[in-house]
Amino acid sequence: MNFIRTEIDGVVIIEPRRFGDERGYFCETFKREEFEREVGKVDFIQDNESLSRRGVVRGLHFQRGASSQAKLVRVSQGEVVDVVVDLRGGSPTFGRHLAVTLSADNGRQMFVPRGFAHGFAVVSEVAQFQYKVDNVYDPASEVTLSFDDPALAIEWPIAREEMLLSPKDLRGLSLEEIEPF
Repeated sequence: MNFIRTEIDGVVIIEPRRFGDERGYFCETFKREEFEREVGKVDFIQDNESLSRRGVVRGLHFQRGASSQAKLVRVSQGEVVDVVVDLRGGSPTFGRHLAVTLSADNGRQMFVPRGFAHGFAVVSEVAQFQYKVDNVYDPASEVTLSFDDPALAIEWPIAREEMLLSPKDLRGLSLEEIEPF
C-alpha cells in the first residue's frame, strides 16, 4: 500500500496495490501491521456501510469527548468527494478542510483521525461508502458542522439546489459555534 501524507497532519490517503488481469483484480484494503507502521495504532472495532444516490451530501459529522471516532473510509461502488475539517484546538490547520475524490475505480482510502468533522458528496449515480471506526456511535455526543459555513469555504461538487440533505445536516453549527477538541 502507498501511504500519502496530506497537508493536514494526521490525515493520510492510502492507495492499495491492485493485482489484476482479464478476470478483475485483487487487493488488500487493510493490513494492521502495515497500517500501524505507517499511520499509527488504531483499534478499529466496527465496520459500517452506507448507500447513497447522486446529490446526497452527508455531514459534516463528528462525536465529542470519549465518543470521538477515528475512521478509515473508502468507496466500493461509485464516487464521492470526501471532506474532512480539522477541529483540533491548537492545530496550525484548525478550521481548514481537505477534499479528496474516493471511488471504486481509484481504490483510494482516507484515514480520518479523531478531532475532525467528516462528510462526503456523491457524484456518481450511486455510491457505496464503507468505513471502519474505532469507537461506537453515541447519538448524545454527535455534532454536525454546517456543510455550507462560509468560514470553511468548501467547494462542493454539487450545486446547492441539487443537494439531498437530511434535516440534521441542514441544522449544522458554524465553525464559530464549535468548541475545538
